[in-house]
Amino acid sequence: MDGGGRNAGSLTPAGHPGGEGPRAGLLARLPRFLRRGAPRRLRPALPIAERMPRHVGVMAVSATFAALAMTGFVASGRYDAFVVEQGRPLDILARLAGFGVERVTISGISRMYEREVLAAAGIDWRSSVPFLDVTAVRERLIRVPLIASASVRKLYPNEIVINQVEREPAALWQRNGEISVIAADGTVIDTMRDDRYASLPLVVGDDANTRLSEYLGLVAAAGALGDRIRAGTYVSGRRWTLKLDGVDIRLPETGSAEALARLVRLERDARILEKDVIAVDLRMPDRVVVRLTEEAAAARAESQKKSKKGTAT
Repeated sequence: MDGGGRNAGSLTPAGHPGGEGPRAGLLARLPRFLRRGAPRRLRPALPIAERMPRHVGVMAVSATFAALAMTGFVASGRYDAFVVEQGRPLDILARLAGFGVERVTISGISRMYEREVLAAAGIDWRSSVPFLDVTAVRERLIRVPLIASASVRKLYPNEIVINQVEREPAALWQRNGEISVIAADGTVIDTMRDDRYASLPLVVGDDANTRLSEYLGLVAAAGALGDRIRAGTYVSGRRWTLKLDGVDIRLPETGSAEALARLVRLERDARILEKDVIAVDLRMPDRVVVRLTEEAAAARAESQKKSKKGTAT
């Protein structure tokens, strides 16, 4: 007791050592957002195995084995073989859902066959409309020399529409035994695979394709003989030799049209091309040299011998 007969008890209530009791009680009565200084009770940490959802480990192991299996499947080449036989997995799913390519409409086709366009586009029964890359298809099509431009669009659920513009073939070009189809500017646009181009003019020799307009001008200058010209050979990059019904017409480097005009007059007046000749040389401006067949040359030589003997007697 103190001097006034009162007990000098501790200010700390029982059970709250250190003098924190009143403060703790005050904080307990305050709203939660004002309890900035309130001590927090920490929950004991759970083991990681207990914090993870159930079956996560099993799923992780399964995913790992699946990834390893897929890696081996791809690395072994079996995936590529599967795609070749059945198509890409996404295309397979789209086909099962009813979005397979069942119809391809092609417009602007002239010289090509439909199967050639489809092969160039990379479209077949394995394709699907949703996963067809129309940009890639268009790029593949315009890589075909015969196709000048192309557009590709989808019509859901099952159709692809292709609009193309083909280059116009102007002539055939033979070089080193191979025949190519060329446009008017000499660009090679196709190979000679069948008789669909058989009626086109034929030029032969190095750089003959780039001189096509010159050759066609000579054919036009030949007048009535133009229909009988079968081919033109560009010789040594300097001049033309025309193949006319089995007869070679050798033209000069310059003045080819004038030389052809002389031939037209000779044919009209003397029917020179109807005789047994295999070549007519027009390279000299003041004369025409004719080469006979072997039989005609032998007969002519024999005739000249007889003529000389008759003159000697």
